[in-house]
Amino acid sequence: MLFRRAVVYKYVVTLKNQNRRYLDILGLLLSIISIVCFTQELLRSQNVSVGYLLGTLAVLGFVIYNLTQQAKKRKVFYSRALLIAGLVWMKMPYFSWLLFVFVILALLEYQAKYAIEIGFSDNEIVINTMLRKRYNWTQFSNIVLKDGLLTLDFVNNRILQREVEDDEDDDADEDEFNAYCSHQLALHHNSASRQQ
Repeated sequence: MLFRRAVVYKYVVTLKNQNRRYLDILGLLLSIISIVCFTQELLRSQNVSVGYLLGTLAVLGFVIYNLTQQAKKRKVFYSRALLIAGLVWMKMPYFSWLLFVFVILALLEYQAKYAIEIGFSDNEIVINTMLRKRYNWTQFSNIVLKDGLLTLDFVNNRILQREVEDDEDDDADEDEFNAYCSHQLALHHNSASRQQ
């Protein structure tokens, strides 16, 4: 859980990360393209370059490992393969600037694959993304969790609607969460109107 402050969150809702599949495909494609380019450069050079050979074997090993883990329905990360590929790209006679692209992608992969958590406390709502976003209850007109879909309806007519992670939630939990949100919205909107 990413919430570490002393704030007690009555509810923490975890949203499904819809980007994980696309990030896995991107990591796989970049790894395969790197393997092909390294092998081509290895075959083209007259002397066997240990760097190209070890880089090709290491990236290929990580790709095979990740594919077997994916077949077992486990999470995979291509960051190690991308870091090694980036180091080998640095040695390549062309496109050596790809080192920076591969290192940045490798460093951002873990953060991009984390599921987003939304914490609901009596005072605020916090969306835990790369940059934590804090909202007051008065910034929302309605908050509903129904059939695994969380809807945050902002006062400025903006809507955030996302699927939540499957956690054996039954309808009683959704009803309890919706009652809590309705109570907090009414409480904070009433106190805000009294202050005006």
